[in-house]
Amino acid sequence: MTTYIIRRLIQSIPVLFIISIVVFGLIQIAPNNPLSAYQNNPNITPEDLLRLEEEYGLRDPIHIKYLKWLSQTLQGNWGESFVTHRPVLTEIGDRLPNTLYLSLIAFVLALVIALPFGVISAVRQYSIFDHIVTTIAFMGQSIPIFWFGLILIIVFSVNLQNPLAGTALFPHPAPLPLFPGGGMVTLTDNPPEPLVDRIWHLVLPVSMLAIFQLAQHVRYMRAGMLDVLKMDYVRTARAKGLRERWVIVRHALKNAAIPLVTIIALEIPALFNGALFTETIFSWPGMGRLFFASAERGDYTVLMGILMISATLIIFFNLVADVVYAFLDPRIRFD
Repeated sequence: MTTYIIRRLIQSIPVLFIISIVVFGLIQIAPNNPLSAYQNNPNITPEDLLRLEEEYGLRDPIHIKYLKWLSQTLQGNWGESFVTHRPVLTEIGDRLPNTLYLSLIAFVLALVIALPFGVISAVRQYSIFDHIVTTIAFMGQSIPIFWFGLILIIVFSVNLQNPLAGTALFPHPAPLPLFPGGGMVTLTDNPPEPLVDRIWHLVLPVSMLAIFQLAQHVRYMRAGMLDVLKMDYVRTARAKGLRERWVIVRHALKNAAIPLVTIIALEIPALFNGALFTETIFSWPGMGRLFFASAERGDYTVLMGILMISATLIIFFNLVADVVYAFLDPRIRFD
């Protein structure tokens, strides 16, 4: 296993190098100009724009730009944003905690609910519970996530009011929405207690994120359990007289979780990227909004920082998934 891990880590270096070339090239051929925000500024002349382009190396050939970016990155200098003029790592560091705070809560909530629901749905196949769970799972994956977020805002932030407004828990007088439609904290006078305020603002965005993840996890967990429950070793365990709960937990669940491990290994790096629709709809200052704003403005230094960290995380967690496979299924060996 150690040899396999070392080999995979060494293989990841050329993979990341090729990814950086492809991503950098795609960003450079995009029509966005990092200095486009200054083009309509009457105080900046065309000569000033040309001088800025020369200063930032925007008129260099694409291979020269890439080599400059690569050499600086290998030295630990990820460059500065063309818009905010702040270091790229500072921009990412300011937004990343907000994204992890939101995404991890939704991710853990969806996983905690999906595991038992998927297992019970498979064990009680074609029962009323199974039909209800399967229907909700299909709806969760079919409904466009941006539309679902807008519906949450209309219902819970516009139409419904908070019955606790004006009390000790929510000192702000009525009218007050049942749940906020955006932001992380209350910026008006008489805010709730900090912990209550945080939870209050989390309800809608976490619900929007968790519903989609929950639906996906339930389907994979149910499908995996249905396959495993038909295996000979499960029948043998039952024939030995083991209790049904022990058969499911000890013999079936580990192998049934392998497809779910693959999905989770791909979702964990996505936690770093942020949830673009959720963060945009709920005005959440996270990585998703940073990525969208940087792409819109052609701020390629920030884009490269986000995409390369994301690519590294994807490669790493795919390796972690392979190691977990060997732990869950003794038949899998990488020696």
